[in-house]
Amino acid sequence: MSRRLATIDLGTNTVRLLVADVTPGAGAWQTVRAEQRVTRLGEGFRATGALGAAAAARTAAAVVDYVAQARAAGAVRVAIVATSAVRDAVNGGAFVADLERTSGVAVRIISGDEEARLTLAGIVAGLGRLPGTLVAFDIGGGSTEYILAREGALVASTSLRLGVVPLAERFAFHAPVDPARYAVLRAEVESQLERELPAAIVTARIDALVGTAGTVTTLAALDLGLAAYDPARVQGHTLTRAAIERQRRRLAALNLAGRAALPCLEPGRADLIVPGVAIVEATLARLDCERLVVSDFSLREGVLAELAAREV
Repeated sequence: MSRRLATIDLGTNTVRLLVADVTPGAGAWQTVRAEQRVTRLGEGFRATGALGAAAAARTAAAVVDYVAQARAAGAVRVAIVATSAVRDAVNGGAFVADLERTSGVAVRIISGDEEARLTLAGIVAGLGRLPGTLVAFDIGGGSTEYILAREGALVASTSLRLGVVPLAERFAFHAPVDPARYAVLRAEVESQLERELPAAIVTARIDALVGTAGTVTTLAALDLGLAAYDPARVQGHTLTRAAIERQRRRLAALNLAGRAALPCLEPGRADLIVPGVAIVEATLARLDCERLVVSDFSLREGVLAELAAREV
Protein backbone atom coordinates (compact mmCIF):
# COMPACT_ATOMS: atom_id res chain seq x y z
CA MET A 1 0.00 0.00 0.00
CA SER A 2 1.33 3.43 -0.91
CA ARG A 3 2.01 6.19 1.61
CA ARG A 4 1.65 9.88 0.87
CA LEU A 5 4.82 11.83 1.68
CA ALA A 6 5.85 15.46 1.20
CA THR A 7 9.13 17.30 0.89
CA ILE A 8 9.83 21.03 1.06
CA ASP A 9 13.06 22.47 -0.31
CA LEU A 10 13.68 25.74 1.54
CA GLY A 11 16.17 27.45 -0.73
CA THR A 12 17.88 30.82 -0.81
CA ASN A 13 15.59 32.01 -3.58
CA THR A 14 12.74 29.50 -3.93
CA VAL A 15 10.58 27.31 -1.70
CA ARG A 16 9.53 24.12 -3.47
CA LEU A 17 6.83 21.63 -2.42
CA LEU A 18 6.41 18.04 -3.59
CA VAL A 19 3.63 15.71 -2.43
CA ALA A 20 3.73 12.17 -3.77
CA ASP A 21 2.40 8.66 -3.22
CA VAL A 22 5.26 6.27 -2.51
CA THR A 23 4.91 2.50 -2.83
CA PRO A 24 7.30 0.69 -0.46
CA GLY A 25 10.00 -1.18 -2.35
CA ALA A 26 8.98 0.22 -5.74
CA GLY A 27 11.68 2.87 -5.93
CA ALA A 28 9.30 5.31 -7.64
CA TRP A 29 6.41 7.57 -6.79
CA GLN A 30 3.31 9.22 -8.21
CA THR A 31 3.31 13.01 -7.94
CA VAL A 32 0.19 14.43 -6.33
CA ARG A 33 1.19 18.07 -6.03
CA ALA A 34 4.26 20.06 -7.07
CA GLU A 35 4.56 23.78 -6.50
CA GLN A 36 7.20 26.42 -5.99
CA ARG A 37 7.31 30.04 -4.93
CA VAL A 38 10.08 32.61 -5.19
CA THR A 39 10.46 34.20 -1.73
CA ARG A 40 14.11 35.33 -1.95
CA LEU A 41 15.11 34.38 1.58
CA GLY A 42 18.71 35.36 0.79
CA GLU A 43 17.84 38.94 -0.19
CA GLY A 44 20.67 41.18 1.05
CA PHE A 45 22.29 38.31 2.93
CA ARG A 46 25.77 38.60 1.41
CA ALA A 47 25.97 42.24 2.54
CA THR A 48 24.81 41.67 6.12
CA GLY A 49 25.49 38.00 6.89
CA ALA A 50 21.97 37.71 8.30
CA LEU A 51 18.51 36.85 7.02
CA GLY A 52 16.40 39.98 6.72
CA ALA A 53 13.16 40.19 8.70
CA ALA A 54 10.92 40.73 5.66
CA ALA A 55 12.57 37.94 3.65
CA ALA A 56 12.36 35.56 6.62
CA ALA A 57 8.69 36.41 7.20
CA ARG A 58 7.55 35.82 3.62
CA THR A 59 9.60 32.62 3.36
CA ALA A 60 8.25 31.28 6.65
CA ALA A 61 4.71 32.08 5.47
CA ALA A 62 5.31 30.10 2.28
CA VAL A 63 6.67 27.11 4.20
CA VAL A 64 3.78 27.13 6.69
CA ASP A 65 1.32 27.31 3.78
CA TYR A 66 3.03 24.39 2.03
CA VAL A 67 2.98 22.31 5.23
CA ALA A 68 -0.75 23.00 5.50
CA GLN A 69 -1.26 22.03 1.85
CA ALA A 70 0.69 18.81 2.35
CA ARG A 71 -1.32 17.90 5.44
CA ALA A 72 -4.60 18.75 3.66
CA ALA A 73 -3.53 16.49 0.79
CA GLY A 74 -3.09 13.63 3.26
CA ALA A 75 0.69 13.51 3.64
CA VAL A 76 1.61 11.35 6.62
CA ARG A 77 5.14 12.76 6.73
CA VAL A 78 6.60 16.14 5.75
CA ALA A 79 10.36 16.63 5.43
CA ILE A 80 11.84 20.13 5.20
CA VAL A 81 15.44 20.79 4.17
CA ALA A 82 17.12 24.20 4.29
CA THR A 83 20.15 25.11 2.21
CA SER A 84 22.72 27.84 1.61
CA ALA A 85 21.24 31.00 3.14
CA VAL A 86 20.03 29.24 6.30
CA ARG A 87 23.23 27.30 6.90
CA ASP A 88 25.43 30.39 6.37
CA ALA A 89 23.38 33.12 8.07
CA VAL A 90 24.29 34.19 11.60
CA ASN A 91 20.59 34.03 12.51
CA GLY A 92 19.84 30.87 10.52
CA GLY A 93 19.41 28.79 13.68
CA ALA A 94 16.95 31.26 15.17
CA PHE A 95 14.99 31.36 11.90
CA VAL A 96 14.74 27.56 11.90
CA ALA A 97 13.68 27.42 15.55
CA ASP A 98 10.87 29.91 14.90
CA LEU A 99 9.83 28.07 11.74
CA GLU A 100 9.70 24.73 13.53
CA ARG A 101 7.40 26.25 16.16
CA THR A 102 5.04 27.81 13.63
CA SER A 103 5.00 24.91 11.15
CA GLY A 104 5.12 22.02 13.61
CA VAL A 105 7.70 20.26 11.41
CA ALA A 106 11.41 19.73 12.02
CA VAL A 107 13.72 21.56 9.62
CA ARG A 108 16.95 19.86 8.54
CA ILE A 109 19.79 22.21 7.64
CA ILE A 110 21.89 20.32 5.13
CA SER A 111 25.54 20.86 4.25
CA GLY A 112 26.76 21.61 0.72
CA ASP A 113 27.94 17.99 0.44
CA GLU A 114 24.52 16.68 1.52
CA GLU A 115 22.85 19.03 -0.94
CA ALA A 116 25.01 17.66 -3.74
CA ARG A 117 24.33 14.03 -2.75
CA LEU A 118 20.57 14.56 -2.54
CA THR A 119 20.49 16.56 -5.78
CA LEU A 120 22.24 13.67 -7.54
CA ALA A 121 19.64 11.31 -6.08
CA GLY A 122 16.91 13.52 -7.52
CA ILE A 123 18.56 13.66 -10.94
CA VAL A 124 18.95 9.87 -11.03
CA ALA A 125 15.30 9.46 -9.98
CA GLY A 126 14.23 11.58 -12.95
CA LEU A 127 16.70 10.72 -15.71
CA GLY A 128 17.82 7.27 -14.58
CA ARG A 129 21.42 6.22 -14.04
CA LEU A 130 23.18 7.86 -16.96
CA PRO A 131 26.09 5.65 -18.05
CA GLY A 132 29.69 6.74 -17.84
CA THR A 133 30.92 9.96 -16.26
CA LEU A 134 28.35 12.58 -15.32
CA VAL A 135 28.86 16.13 -14.10
CA ALA A 136 25.78 17.89 -12.78
CA PHE A 137 25.33 21.44 -11.59
CA ASP A 138 22.53 22.98 -9.57
CA ILE A 139 22.31 26.78 -9.70
CA GLY A 140 20.72 28.10 -6.53
CA GLY A 141 19.96 31.46 -5.02
CA GLY A 142 23.01 31.45 -2.78
CA SER A 143 25.23 28.64 -4.02
CA THR A 144 25.89 26.39 -6.98
CA GLU A 145 26.64 22.72 -6.46
CA TYR A 146 28.83 20.75 -8.87
CA ILE A 147 28.67 16.96 -8.75
CA LEU A 148 30.86 14.31 -10.37
CA ALA A 149 29.38 10.82 -10.66
CA ARG A 150 30.34 7.61 -12.42
CA GLU A 151 27.70 5.01 -13.30
CA GLY A 152 25.28 6.90 -11.05
CA ALA A 153 27.56 6.84 -7.98
CA LEU A 154 28.84 10.05 -6.38
CA VAL A 155 32.60 10.56 -6.82
CA ALA A 156 33.18 14.19 -5.85
CA SER A 157 31.21 17.35 -5.21
CA THR A 158 31.66 20.96 -4.26
CA SER A 159 29.37 23.77 -3.18
CA LEU A 160 30.49 27.21 -4.39
CA ARG A 161 29.24 30.48 -2.93
CA LEU A 162 28.00 31.40 -6.38
CA GLY A 163 24.29 32.20 -6.42
CA VAL A 164 21.93 34.22 -8.58
CA VAL A 165 20.56 36.37 -5.74
CA PRO A 166 23.83 38.13 -4.75
CA LEU A 167 24.85 38.35 -8.42
CA ALA A 168 21.54 40.00 -9.30
CA GLU A 169 21.97 42.46 -6.43
CA ARG A 170 25.39 43.47 -7.76
CA PHE A 171 24.53 43.27 -11.48
CA ALA A 172 21.02 44.70 -11.76
CA PHE A 173 19.83 44.59 -15.37
CA HIS A 174 16.55 46.53 -15.20
CA ALA A 175 16.99 47.91 -18.71
CA PRO A 176 18.02 45.86 -21.74
CA VAL A 177 21.35 44.25 -20.94
CA ASP A 178 24.45 46.25 -21.73
CA PRO A 179 26.90 43.82 -23.43
CA ALA A 180 29.91 45.29 -21.62
CA ARG A 181 28.32 44.82 -18.20
CA TYR A 182 27.30 41.29 -19.07
CA ALA A 183 30.89 40.59 -20.13
CA VAL A 184 32.09 41.79 -16.70
CA LEU A 185 29.55 39.52 -14.98
CA ARG A 186 30.49 36.54 -17.13
CA ALA A 187 34.21 37.13 -16.56
CA GLU A 188 33.70 37.27 -12.81
CA VAL A 189 31.83 33.97 -12.80
CA GLU A 190 34.46 32.36 -15.04
CA SER A 191 37.21 33.58 -12.73
CA GLN A 192 35.51 32.03 -9.69
CA LEU A 193 35.05 28.72 -11.50
CA GLU A 194 38.70 28.76 -12.54
CA ARG A 195 39.79 29.31 -8.93
CA GLU A 196 37.36 27.05 -7.12
CA LEU A 197 36.16 24.15 -9.27
CA PRO A 198 38.10 21.04 -8.18
CA ALA A 199 40.51 19.53 -10.69
CA ALA A 200 38.68 16.19 -10.46
CA ILE A 201 35.61 17.83 -11.99
CA VAL A 202 37.39 20.09 -14.48
CA THR A 203 39.59 17.32 -15.90
CA ALA A 204 36.95 14.57 -16.00
CA ARG A 205 36.16 13.10 -19.39
CA ILE A 206 32.46 13.95 -19.28
CA ASP A 207 29.93 11.74 -21.02
CA ALA A 208 26.98 13.89 -19.94
CA LEU A 209 26.60 17.33 -18.39
CA VAL A 210 23.32 17.80 -16.51
CA GLY A 211 21.89 21.12 -15.36
CA THR A 212 19.06 21.56 -12.92
CA ALA A 213 17.08 24.22 -10.99
CA GLY A 214 15.22 27.33 -12.13
CA THR A 215 17.64 28.97 -14.54
CA VAL A 216 18.23 25.82 -16.56
CA THR A 217 14.61 24.65 -16.59
CA THR A 218 13.45 28.14 -17.60
CA LEU A 219 15.94 28.18 -20.49
CA ALA A 220 14.61 24.77 -21.56
CA ALA A 221 11.00 25.98 -21.47
CA LEU A 222 11.91 29.06 -23.50
CA ASP A 223 13.89 26.98 -26.00
CA LEU A 224 10.93 24.63 -26.39
CA GLY A 225 8.58 27.57 -26.92
CA LEU A 226 6.22 26.44 -24.16
CA ALA A 227 3.23 28.65 -23.38
CA ALA A 228 2.98 27.03 -19.95
CA TYR A 229 5.65 25.14 -18.05
CA ASP A 230 5.48 21.40 -18.74
CA PRO A 231 7.87 19.36 -16.58
CA ALA A 232 7.46 16.27 -18.76
CA ARG A 233 8.76 18.14 -21.82
CA VAL A 234 11.51 19.95 -19.94
CA GLN A 235 12.79 16.73 -18.37
CA GLY A 236 15.66 15.39 -20.48
CA HIS A 237 15.65 18.29 -22.97
CA THR A 238 19.05 19.05 -24.49
CA LEU A 239 20.29 22.64 -24.52
CA THR A 240 23.19 23.41 -26.85
CA ARG A 241 25.53 26.36 -26.44
CA ALA A 242 23.92 27.92 -29.49
CA ALA A 243 20.42 27.52 -28.04
CA ILE A 244 21.50 29.08 -24.75
CA GLU A 245 23.12 31.98 -26.59
CA ARG A 246 19.89 32.54 -28.54
CA GLN A 247 17.87 32.74 -25.34
CA ARG A 248 20.46 34.98 -23.70
CA ARG A 249 20.22 37.41 -26.63
CA ARG A 250 16.43 37.27 -26.44
CA LEU A 251 16.46 38.00 -22.71
CA ALA A 252 19.13 40.68 -23.04
CA ALA A 253 17.04 42.63 -25.55
CA LEU A 254 14.24 43.04 -23.00
CA ASN A 255 13.92 45.24 -19.96
CA LEU A 256 12.88 43.76 -16.60
CA ALA A 257 9.15 44.04 -17.34
CA GLY A 258 9.64 42.43 -20.74
CA ARG A 259 11.49 39.48 -19.22
CA ALA A 260 8.81 39.13 -16.54
CA ALA A 261 6.14 38.91 -19.23
CA LEU A 262 7.72 35.92 -20.95
CA PRO A 263 5.84 32.61 -20.64
CA CYS A 264 7.35 30.13 -18.18
CA LEU A 265 9.40 32.78 -16.41
CA GLU A 266 7.91 32.56 -12.94
CA PRO A 267 7.24 35.68 -10.83
CA GLY A 268 10.38 36.88 -9.08
CA ARG A 269 12.85 35.40 -11.58
CA ALA A 270 13.03 38.24 -14.14
CA ASP A 271 16.06 39.89 -12.52
CA LEU A 272 17.75 36.56 -11.75
CA ILE A 273 17.67 34.91 -15.15
CA VAL A 274 20.53 36.91 -16.71
CA PRO A 275 23.02 36.16 -13.89
CA GLY A 276 21.83 32.55 -14.04
CA VAL A 277 22.57 32.39 -17.77
CA ALA A 278 26.07 33.74 -17.06
CA ILE A 279 26.66 30.80 -14.70
CA VAL A 280 25.37 28.34 -17.31
CA GLU A 281 27.54 29.75 -20.09
CA ALA A 282 30.61 29.96 -17.86
CA THR A 283 30.08 26.35 -16.75
CA LEU A 284 29.89 25.05 -20.31
CA ALA A 285 33.04 26.98 -21.20
CA ARG A 286 34.99 25.84 -18.13
CA LEU A 287 34.07 22.19 -18.65
CA ASP A 288 34.49 22.43 -22.43
CA CYS A 289 31.01 21.06 -23.13
CA GLU A 290 28.81 21.91 -26.09
CA ARG A 291 25.50 20.89 -24.56
CA LEU A 292 23.74 19.94 -21.37
CA VAL A 293 20.81 17.71 -20.45
CA VAL A 294 18.08 19.36 -18.39
CA SER A 295 16.77 17.75 -15.22
CA ASP A 296 13.45 18.96 -13.84
CA PHE A 297 14.20 16.85 -10.75
CA SER A 298 16.67 18.11 -8.18
CA LEU A 299 16.93 18.49 -4.40
CA ARG A 300 13.29 18.11 -3.36
CA GLU A 301 13.01 14.93 -5.46
CA GLY A 302 16.26 13.65 -3.95
CA VAL A 303 14.86 14.12 -0.47
CA LEU A 304 11.74 12.25 -1.51
CA ALA A 305 13.88 9.45 -3.00
CA GLU A 306 15.66 9.21 0.35
CA LEU A 307 12.33 9.03 2.19
CA ALA A 308 11.01 6.48 -0.29
CA ALA A 309 14.04 4.25 0.26
CA ARG A 310 13.12 4.05 3.94
CA GLU A 311 9.58 2.92 3.15
CA VAL A 312 9.84 -0.87 3.39
